[in-house]
Parts: sequence; C-alpha cells; structure tokens
Amino acid sequence: MKSEYTFTRFEQACEKYPDKTAIVFLGDKFSYRNLKDKCYRFATGLSELGVKKGDRVLLYLSNSIQMIIAYLAAQKIGAVVVLVSPIYTSYELEYMIKDSQAKVVICHDTNYGYVRETLVNTGLKHVIYTNLLDLVCFPKRIIAGLFDKAPHGKVKGGAETIPFTKLLKSGPNPPEVEIDPIKDLSYILYTGGTTGFPKGVAGNHWGHTSYVNDITDVVFAGHLKFGGDSYIAINPLFHIMALGLFMAVGLNCGNTTVVMPVPQVDAILAAIERYEVRWMLGVPALYRMILENDRQDTYNLSSLRYCYCGGDVLPREVLQRWKERVGSPIYQVYGSTEAGHITYSRIDEGEPNPMSIGRPLPSRRVKVVDMESLEVVPMGETGELLVTSDHSIKEYLNKPEETKRSFINIDGEIYYRTSDFVTQTPDGQIIYVERSADILKHKGYRVSASEVEAVLQDHPVVVGACVVGVPDPKVGERIKAIVVLKTDAKGVGAADLISFCKEKLAAYKVPSYIEFRDMLPKSKVGKLLRREIRDEERRKVQKEKKTSV
Repeated sequence: MKSEYTFTRFEQACEKYPDKTAIVFLGDKFSYRNLKDKCYRFATGLSELGVKKGDRVLLYLSNSIQMIIAYLAAQKIGAVVVLVSPIYTSYELEYMIKDSQAKVVICHDTNYGYVRETLVNTGLKHVIYTNLLDLVCFPKRIIAGLFDKAPHGKVKGGAETIPFTKLLKSGPNPPEVEIDPIKDLSYILYTGGTTGFPKGVAGNHWGHTSYVNDITDVVFAGHLKFGGDSYIAINPLFHIMALGLFMAVGLNCGNTTVVMPVPQVDAILAAIERYEVRWMLGVPALYRMILENDRQDTYNLSSLRYCYCGGDVLPREVLQRWKERVGSPIYQVYGSTEAGHITYSRIDEGEPNPMSIGRPLPSRRVKVVDMESLEVVPMGETGELLVTSDHSIKEYLNKPEETKRSFINIDGEIYYRTSDFVTQTPDGQIIYVERSADILKHKGYRVSASEVEAVLQDHPVVVGACVVGVPDPKVGERIKAIVVLKTDAKGVGAADLISFCKEKLAAYKVPSYIEFRDMLPKSKVGKLLRREIRDEERRKVQKEKKTSV
C-alpha cells in the first residue's frame, strides 16, 4: 500500500536524482534536493501551526514554485489539499472554504484581499501569503521592482496572517504520518454543479496515484526518459488534467518541469526553445494561439515530441497545422474531475484520430450505455460513457442529490456518468461524439455541436466558434453559430460561412444563423461555456414569446 501514497514516487525521485533540476520557475532552477528540503521545511511549519492529518489546506495559488511546495508539503503530513482557481472572487472562495471545512488558506498577496473578506464568516485559523517572486533570486526581484514588473498586493492581516517564507525557515524534519492510501484523502477539487454551486470532488491517494502510475508506466513506457526529460506546465495545476501530467511526466520521474505562471505565448515558445522541452499539455485554444502567433516561426520547437490535448474537441485544422509546424502530432487525453484521467491516445499507434480520445487506462473500466435504459449499446453505436475504478471515491462532498444523479450502481459496481456521448470501436478506441446536453435535435436528426464548430474553425479566418440550439416548435431546434473572426479578417460574412458549411456538412447540420462576437465565454480552465450561450439564446426566445403575447 505504501507505493500508492501520493508523495512516495516524488521522494524516490529525490533520492535517485538529487542534483537534477526539478522545477524551472521564472528562469530560476530548483533541484530535487532543494525542492525536497523546502517541502519538508514547509511541512514542518504547517505542522507547527497545528495542521494535522486530514485537515484541509486550501491553495488559492497560480502555477508557481510556492504552489508546488505547498501541495507536496501538505501531502507529506497527510493534510488534504483543496485546489481552487486563484481568480475566484470572495463569494466563490467563501463557499469552498465552508464546504471543504478548510482551516488554512495559502494565497498570493495579490488575491489576499478576497481571503480577508471571508475571515469573519468562515472561521479560518491561518492565512499564509506569498508574492509571486518570493523564491526567485534576489537580483531578479530587484530588477522586477525597479521596472514595476512584479505584481504586488497589500496584506493587512492580524496574527492569523503569516508570510510563506517564514514557514520555510522551519526545521527539515516534519512529523512522520502513517497514510492509508484508500481511506485517507489526498485532495478536494471543485467542478460545476447543476444546482448553481460547485461540487466538491474528493480523491484518495490510491485513486490519484493509480492513473498517474498508468500514465508513467504504461502509456508513456518506452518514450519517457527517467531523469533526462523535460515537460512544460502551462495549464493551471489546480485542474486534475494538468496536475496528473505534472506528477506523471515530471516529479515522479526525476524530470525537469518548466512552470509557467501565465499562458503568455511568446514566453511559452521561448521556454520550449531554451529548455528543449519534449512534453506538453494544452487545450485546443492554446494550440491555436501558438499557431496564430505572428512570431512563432522565429522559435525553434524541434525538441517537442509528445504534445497532448484535453478539455475540448481538437479541430482537424489545428491538428494538421501543428503537425506541419512541429513535425509531431497532437495526442488526446480525456478525463473528469470525478474520475481522474480516463483515456489516452497511445503513442505507438501513429497518427491519432482527432475525434478519438484514446483507450481507457488500465485502472479504469468503461461502459457505453443507452442514456435512458443504461443498457450497453452495440459496438459502434452512440451512448453515454460510464467509468469506474477500484477504491476511488464515488460521491460528491456534502451533496447527496448530486451524487445520486451522477453515480449509479450497475451489477454491484458504482459508475460515474460522464454525460458525454461516445462510440467504441472493436479495437477499444473511444470516439468522442458530444456532451449529452449539447446534442442538438433538428428536424428529427441529432446534430453534434462540436462537429459543426470543428468545420467552422477550419475556415481560415475563424478563430473560435460555438454552436447552440435555439428552441423552435417547427423543427425542434434551429442551429445557431456564434463566431469569432481574426482581427484582420475582411469581407467574410454570415453567408460565406454558411456556404462553407454546406460544402462540408449534410444539409440538416448547416447553421441557420451566424452571429459574430469579439470573444466566446470560457471557463477558468479554458473550456468553452456552450451552456452559457445556449441559456442566453433560450432566454431571448422566452422574452420574444412574452412580448408577442
């Protein structure tokens, strides 16, 4: 069981590769020996504040060396890490502090003000704050200050407010804690809820390490260089996808991870070139941003070999252009906060199908079922994807009704309902079709919004598209597309895009309307918020009905 403890493989990497660079942050390098020492000292500091096994420590931090130290230190002493977005407001933060019962928050000085607003109503015991540059070398801090390049926030706290650096002065011998990888929690993450409040998803150590070990030891076997590889962490580490890849490719294997605090394209490309990065994870929007960058041709990206994409459907046009630019394909990864990482494209199988989300990991079992009857559908037919795994936690925190909707018992096993429509091929590939809520029904046909979006995004002047169904009593739903064009696009109108779609789609899939906007709503982890636009369109229809009465 010890091998399934989240912290174990990191400690093993520290013993084997003490002088290798573990983290590169803002140009500063932190060796495995250095990182372990800081983690141990911070763990001791947390313990001296009264943080014990099972206590919740909320990380309200962006990608940074501080976030990594805090995450690992909490794991070391058996505390439960609550990972949240650093841009949440005090309203959102207060709810999550109360729901998770967190007693400690670790934040930046720039978002400390939001934490302070929650103190009266949450009963927080400690607030640990840090400036983004606290742990980089002194000359960089001085230069950043002189040129006003370092973001700073005002911290006016009482005795409960403690500098991050103070805990790093603690002793290097944190208390030994016995961890049960199945019974003891490792983290709590939050995901969107149907009731308007986020749902807390708790993960135990076994559930987390099971898929991380699958990635390291199975999916990437023969391709990952232990102690000699490099990964760039761009996606926010408070998200399950980014956190899992970071541990699987980076810290668990003695490899170097370049940590990017913000997804600034030129900085990303410069880091890939400078540190000869071989592995990366992104969402489709990130890959498109890189390809659309005016200066991307000036950077040497030849080191990149293994690029993975998750979070949304990857347009074929982006996949093709990336292959032409970099020389290697984009592979797919699929997962959820509730079930962790679920499927991966296999590197040895050659060029990936952009609609395939790969094969299930060894520790995950899936079914493709009819959404109503929950009976397994015949091979090749579309159904809802269900997933389960041994020992992972199959319920939401404090939300029995949400749990009942999303976790179901089939033949004695509890499966999570992903709400995603897929098909499965005889060789085990999972082909993504659509989120169940986003299948449009037009004239009796089922239309995949993602399919129409992918076609629109193949147009050379389109940078983003969102397709929704507008209720219509005659046809069920009219298909409407919200489109964002390149800033220098000229002479392209709705009629041109509709004609373009007619060339590539069956008549019943072609949008009836196209609206142009400057941007599309995205979640805090970069996912397209199609539901937000769909709800907006339905409100318009209801308003029109009331007006006409």
